Amino acid sequence: MASEAAWLTTDKQELAGVLLESHQRAFSRPLIASAQSSRSDSKRLLCQNLFACGFPVLAHGAGQDPKLSYANAAALQLWETRWDELIGMPSRLTAPETERAERSSALGQAKRLDAVQNYRGIRISRKGRRFMINKARIWTLWDAEERVCGQAACFSDWWWL
Repeated sequence: MASEAAWLTTDKQELAGVLLESHQRAFSRPLIASAQSSRSDSKRLLCQNLFACGFPVLAHGAGQDPKLSYANAAALQLWETRWDELIGMPSRLTAPETERAERSSALGQAKRLDAVQNYRGIRISRKGRRFMINKARIWTLWDAEERVCGQAACFSDWWWL
């Protein structure tokens, strides 16, 4: 029997739920349409829908130098990489070195406010290609015990530089 896809494991299904619930909490709207009916949909189906939703969604854990904990298919394609190369990487490496202070400032603001909208910044793929993200949303992730467990971001507006 084939092994489970890395993005579909039980812990990633839980993380997908946290991403979706925290987004709803932050912006008072669902991240993906199927999250509106999350009570009836299985965690597995929601995880599949988030992975395939068509726009990049990423998350990292908490801490001083947080590591990426989630990237959906659109994010993996945009960053020109595979799950096993991106997950576990320090999230700061998604931005060029010259852009990391600005990125850190935006994440700090999102942490203080729990969420920000309309973020714009330069990112870099694993192959070194730079791109601009525009109108991004960044939000705090809250676990079931109401503890901060990371941050997530999504955007659908981007272009190569």
